[in-house]
Order: sequence, then C-alpha cells, then structure tokens
Amino acid sequence: MLDERSFFMTSSSSGSAASSGSAGSAASAVTASDLAGLIDSRLDRKRFQDHHWTGSFWEYLDIVSQNPSVSRNAYQRLYDAILSCGSEKYRVFKHDVTRYQFFSDPFGGGADAIFGLDFALMQLVDFLRSASEGYGTDKRILLLHGPVGSSKSTIARLLKKGFEAYSRTKEGALYSFSWLLDEHCEVKQAATGSDAARTHEFACPMHEDPLVLVPREARDVLLAKLNERYRPQHHNGRIRIHGDPDPFCRKVFEDLMTFYKGDWKKVMEHVKVRRIVLSEKDRVGIGTFQPKDEKNQDSTELTGDINYRKIAIYGSDSDPRAFNFDGELNIANRGVCEFIEVLKLDVAFLYDLLGASQEHTIKPKKFAQTHIDEVILGHTNEPEYKRLQSNEMMEAFRDRTIKIDVPYNIRLDDEVRIYQKDFGPDRIKNIHIAPHTLEVAAMWAVLTRLEEPKKAGLALMQKLKLYNGKSIPGFTEDSVRELKEEAPREGMNGISPRYIQDKISNALVGRQAIEERCINPFMVINEIEGGLSHHSLLNDENTKKRFRELLAVVKEEYEDIIKGEVQRAISADEDAIRRLCVNYIESVRAYTQKERVKNRYTGRDEEPDERLMRSIEEKIDIPDSRKDDFRQEIMNYIGALALDGKKFEYNTNARLYRALELKLFEDQRDTIKLKNLVSSVVDDETQQKIDIVKQRLIKHFGYNETSATDVLNYVASIFARGDSKQR
Repeated sequence: MLDERSFFMTSSSSGSAASSGSAGSAASAVTASDLAGLIDSRLDRKRFQDHHWTGSFWEYLDIVSQNPSVSRNAYQRLYDAILSCGSEKYRVFKHDVTRYQFFSDPFGGGADAIFGLDFALMQLVDFLRSASEGYGTDKRILLLHGPVGSSKSTIARLLKKGFEAYSRTKEGALYSFSWLLDEHCEVKQAATGSDAARTHEFACPMHEDPLVLVPREARDVLLAKLNERYRPQHHNGRIRIHGDPDPFCRKVFEDLMTFYKGDWKKVMEHVKVRRIVLSEKDRVGIGTFQPKDEKNQDSTELTGDINYRKIAIYGSDSDPRAFNFDGELNIANRGVCEFIEVLKLDVAFLYDLLGASQEHTIKPKKFAQTHIDEVILGHTNEPEYKRLQSNEMMEAFRDRTIKIDVPYNIRLDDEVRIYQKDFGPDRIKNIHIAPHTLEVAAMWAVLTRLEEPKKAGLALMQKLKLYNGKSIPGFTEDSVRELKEEAPREGMNGISPRYIQDKISNALVGRQAIEERCINPFMVINEIEGGLSHHSLLNDENTKKRFRELLAVVKEEYEDIIKGEVQRAISADEDAIRRLCVNYIESVRAYTQKERVKNRYTGRDEEPDERLMRSIEEKIDIPDSRKDDFRQEIMNYIGALALDGKKFEYNTNARLYRALELKLFEDQRDTIKLKNLVSSVVDDETQQKIDIVKQRLIKHFGYNETSATDVLNYVASIFARGDSKQR
C-alpha cells in the first residue's frame, strides 16, 4: 500500500515520463510534506487562539474594565465597523459628500464594491450613527428600497461581511458565555465537594453578552464605572445593558441561585466566557431570512421551535432546555438579521418584526418576551413598497421602518466601473474588449434612467455629460443642481445593470467574438437591441421605442468619439504639430505687434499668414470678430509663462493644441486618402501611412490589430458618406 508521500512521488514520476526531462524532474520534487508546509505557512495560529479565547467571568470583568467597547450594542458595533475602514470627503454640485471605504469591499478584494451610491450610503450611515447614539432609530427597521439590480442585496451582503470581518479584529472583539453543568444540563451536586457539578459545557443559545448575568439592582453602578472609562472614537453612545438573559440562561441562572442560596459569585463560577466571531455560515450573530411559499412558511423559523426529542428528557415542552432557540432572530442576536424581499413575507411574520424593532423583544413559543440586540435590515422593490403604502392594515409596520432609496447609477463613470469589475482585463483574458465597449453600454443604461431635461436647448446626452462632471458652456454647478431637483425620482426607473451584464456576456460568447477574439461596441449594441423585444420587465411598447431611440443617440456619440480618436491618431506626428505651432505663433506675434514675418526660404519680410491663423482658429469655433482677442490672449499666456520661467510648447494650451490637431488632421487626411480605405485598392504609400495610424491607435488608445482596423474602416466609411462633422 502506498502512503501519501509515495503517492505524490509516483504521480510525479508518471507525469515526468510524458513530459520533458527537466520539467518532470521538477515535478517529482513536490511531496505531501511540501504541500502541507505550504498550507501551514498561510495559517495564523495566534489569530486562531485569539478568536477562541476562553476565561472566567472575573477575567471578562477585567477585560471590560480595561476596554468597555467589548460591550457595545449591535448598532454601535456596526457603525464603528464602517468608520474603521476610513472615508474620504469630496464636493459635487456644491454638496459635501462622504465616501465610506467600507462599501468598496476591502475585506472581499472589491468583489462587492459599490459605485455611485454615495448619497444613499451616507443616509444609511447617518441612520446607524443616530441608532448608535440611542436617538430612536435603533427601534426601527432599516428598509432599502429601489428598483431591481440597484445593489440593495449587495449593500446588505457588505454589511454582513464587514460585520464578520470587524468581529475578527482586536477593536471588534465581542464575547459570550457558556454554562458549566452536569451532563444532563441540570444543577446537581458534584460527586465530590459541595458545589454543583461542572463537567459539561452548554453555550448560551443567543450569544448574549456576559454582562446580562449582572443582576438589575447592580447594573447602574457597574455601567457608571464603565462609561467613565468608555471613550468611543466615532460616536457619543454609551454602554448599556438591556433586558434579561434568554429563557434557557434564565432558568439555569435561577436554578444555580437557588442551589447556592443567592450567592451570585458562586453562580458565576459556573460561567465560562468565550470570545465569539460573527459568522453567517456558523449562524453566529448573522441571520438571513428569505420568504417561501405560504405552505412552507413558519414563524418558528424566526423565533425557534420545540425540540420534541428532549421533551421526554425534561418532561415538559415549556422547559427551555427542550426548546431550540435557533430562529433567525435568535441566532442574529449581537449582530444583524437580513430579510430578503421583506414585504413579500406573510403578515404573521411582519407582526414578529413589530416587537423586534420597537421593543427589541421576540416571543418564542410558550416563553416570555425575550430581549434581542440586533440590526434588522430588509430590502424590497417598488411594487411591494407601493402595496405596503396602500395597505391600511400595515400602518404599524410602516411607522416602524426607515426607508432609504437605493437608485440606479446616473453617473456614467460609476456605471462603467460596475462593468469593469466583471469584464475588466484582469477577468477577461482571452478576448479583447475594444475601447469604449463598456462605456457605450453604460452610456445607454444611464440614459434610460434619466428624465428628459426641461431646459430648452439641453439634450439628454448633454445632461448625462453634466452629471458626469463635464463642463458645458452656459451651465454651472447651480444649473446641474436644478436639473437634479426637477427630477427627484431619477434613477428609480430604467435598465438594470444585470441586463447590460447579460448582453455583454452574450457578445463575449458569440460566434464572431470567438472567431475574431475581440468584441466591439456594435456587437454589444446589437445584443442590447435584440433583447429589448423580449425583455421580461418591459411591457410598454412606448418605453421599448424610447430605449431604441436612445441606442441611436449612443451610436451617434460613439461615432463622434472614434472620429476624434482617429483624428488624433492621424495628427499625432509631434514634429508636424510643433512646426505648425511655430508658424502659427510667429504669425500671431507679428500680427499683435503689427510687424512683418521674415520668410525663412526667400528671406523677404511678408505679412502674417492670415489664412493659416484663421484655418486653425476656426477649428475651435473662434469667429472672425473674436480673432483679435484670442490672439492677444495667446500672447498674454505665453508672456505669463515666461515670467514664471516656463517655456511655451505646442501642447501647453489645451485649446490651441486641439485646434492644431484638427488642422493637421485636415491637412493629412487627404494625403492618407482615408476614404479609399473602404475600397479594395490601396497603394503602398497610403497603406504605410495607414499602418502608422493603426499602430498609434494600438499604442495610445488601447486597441488591438482587429479593433484598430475595424475602427479605421468604420471612420473611413463615415467620411465616404460625406459626414465630416467636427467634434
């Protein structure tokens, strides 16, 4: 029989026979102990021991006295978890905005990162701050409301994931306890000595803080001492102890108090304190409830159920030892409980949430009200929320919820980042995604979410650009703020990012993409347009028609983008631009100083080249009536640079540089004969120039050979149609 070492050696030797000698030799050197050592080197034994610390109740009191934050409530802990990841502030449209790094998913490598929802996330964090201070929102259900695919579930997942990660840190440490009793979970005298037996360990089923074992009459003085030392970093909340132990712990506590005749210290010798780490998979402090059909729904899933096997042992179904306190609201104590599509729940479930939110209590079957400490989070879509609003019987539930709207992105750059997360170069290795493919898809998605602007002369595409931070003449930050205020529900309708992701995926696995190893914006546009006719959420033909019209708007914008790139690629000859700039500046200097220009070839003094100056200035829409002002501005600009010890270059002034590019493109376009690209006959000289342009597209704009050729051919066809509109 082979042992592990022999198996690995034999497998490696077999592999070496089929491969080259050197490769086989290297493979045969790998042993089981090598792999075990590799695994072990990645494990942190010290951290494991910290996470599984155990000690006496007195040791825990020492920990609490040194660091009262271990007894924070769930809202304070979650708020601190978010703030501990850091934040950054910025201004947009004259509003101060805070971006919390917590929602960039630093604990998951950015897999669930959220983009463009900073305003909604600020509302959420403000809610948690108010709750952590005890201002009343801790008695409310947090309801995330928005259209499908707007990241509601992702936000909930991040809160749970981040809460788990925080509980593993030193700052986020929290503790619960177990009871040490006899094997039958009974208080009986030990075989030796006068104390009760302590042979077996029974964990608190609801992961409660050990301080709940402090009798009520002693809590005030204890809390006063703790709060003297408590210095919260992110809020002004205080340490509080609410409620009594859960029914199981209460019974054990009372039985022990009876056994020891009221000696609380002796009772505490049966308490074993342990550090806990929140975990959804282990059902410790993180609960998730998902609605099912009415026949399979049972409210005991929230508050626990009787353990019929143990009734025979303890003799009664009202004995808490014969009850499983493992409902979602039980196990989520000290953490967060998520309710997926909460408004799809049966009314009986919603009744349970009324007490859970307002009084922080739940009612397990046959037991008294039981205190809970947890953040209750739900999310829902628009139709269910409208139904809630129209249901007069649900006033109590509506009154106990705080709604936070989670809209779609209406900022193009943030929408692009969503798709880059799934289709970026680090994820898609074998197929080239042509430049602007994701941008074009995102552009259409955002346009479907915007409302038509009421300002005369402002197109929807211009509104998109304004929202994305681009400057448009005649519009200020105040104008953009007015645009947002006149459309308060913007982002609550439109196309979901999921639809775009599906269509990009379709394009990636299409026959053309597999054959060419490349996809371009038109492939994705075709997939988007083809899917509209059978889109499951679009039943209105007028909406479908509008969305198709928006695709035409996007195509037009894309044409402008690639024409600009081809123009820049053609005119990217720096020496030619530099010479053109020198000629222009010489003429401008002579014109403004009313001098003549010396012709370097003939040696004669000549008038400034008005034709050259106007051909450049017209490219950036400088009218003839403004040419004197513009030329003087250029000379003043050059003079100001000289005073600062800086040198004027052809690309120093962005506006002039763009004009020079467009002028050079116009001059060189005819020499390259771009229109002839659409024909099958191209002479060698032209082909050489085209190859240079293609390489510039690849080097400077991110194309590959296939996509660069496609773009050149497409732009050539535009010029062949006589469409020479300048950007």
